[in-house]
Amino acid sequence: MGLGLLVDGQWQKERGQEDDKGRFVRPETDFHRVTTAGGEFYPEAGRYHLYVSLACPWAHRTMIMREIKGLADAISVSVVDPYMGDEGWAFSDYPGAIADTVNGAQYLREIYVKAQPDISGRVTVPILWDKQTNTIVNNESREIIRMLDTEWNEVATNTVDLCPPDLKEQIESAIDAIYQPINNGVYRAGFATKQSAYDEAVTDLFKALDHWESVLDQQRYVCSDRLTEADICLFTTLYRFDAVYYVHFKCNLRRIVDYPNLWGYLRDLYQQPAFKTTCNMDHIKRHYYMSHPGVNPHQIVPQGPIIDFDEPSDRAERFSLTAVAR
Repeated sequence: MGLGLLVDGQWQKERGQEDDKGRFVRPETDFHRVTTAGGEFYPEAGRYHLYVSLACPWAHRTMIMREIKGLADAISVSVVDPYMGDEGWAFSDYPGAIADTVNGAQYLREIYVKAQPDISGRVTVPILWDKQTNTIVNNESREIIRMLDTEWNEVATNTVDLCPPDLKEQIESAIDAIYQPINNGVYRAGFATKQSAYDEAVTDLFKALDHWESVLDQQRYVCSDRLTEADICLFTTLYRFDAVYYVHFKCNLRRIVDYPNLWGYLRDLYQQPAFKTTCNMDHIKRHYYMSHPGVNPHQIVPQGPIIDFDEPSDRAERFSLTAVAR
């Protein structure tokens, strides 16, 4: 996430990301190295650093996985200011932000240039940084959560597997199915510059939400009865939906609270500590409503809506009984 652009290592304040049909086009990520035992970037406590935004759903994925696996003490974190202006993501003393204690950067773009001085591309979070070789290992959230989940077990303090071999194919398919219409779909709707592009995105989005509403009527999680990486990927979009995407990105056919199963599922996940402790609605609302002048030119941050994510969910009891009955 992030609309700033580097061209040959030089910052540009250009913000457009649409094709000639008005469709939002998400840029490809640049760094795809892997941390693995015996490799150049092997898992080691204290060696790596995460750069994140608490507002960004992609970065939020990595924070959840870091908590679930018990890697908070092993991998340090910097958190950018929620507001992203013409200078891109910046570090500040805003509540909840954490300064760059590794590289002392003022702006996130400095991290990209340090890793590759002539780099051209968007400046996005998350970033997994290697303190030992002073470079970016990876900036693709899906790859980072998979690494933390499967390659860091010798360092992690929690022995949990969110991509077990027997479900791997199903998890991959689910993440693929969620990505374009839902995770990216809200952006396709919100940043569309032509009516047809918006209509296409919203239609795809709610068709997908309707599908997962039906799936979650039959099982507790996206992939049967087990929490997996796919749930993390769906959660970060659902959590932001009613407060931001419904209004700000015009995804307003229905709210998540209007879906009995998706709403119960969202509360079920939120109330698990690894999810709840990584959520910051202030950063989320401040970022979206202030950082997109083309969508919200006056930068007014709404006070609402009031959403009770702590309202009890009966999904654990409901599906444990179903499992016993089967």
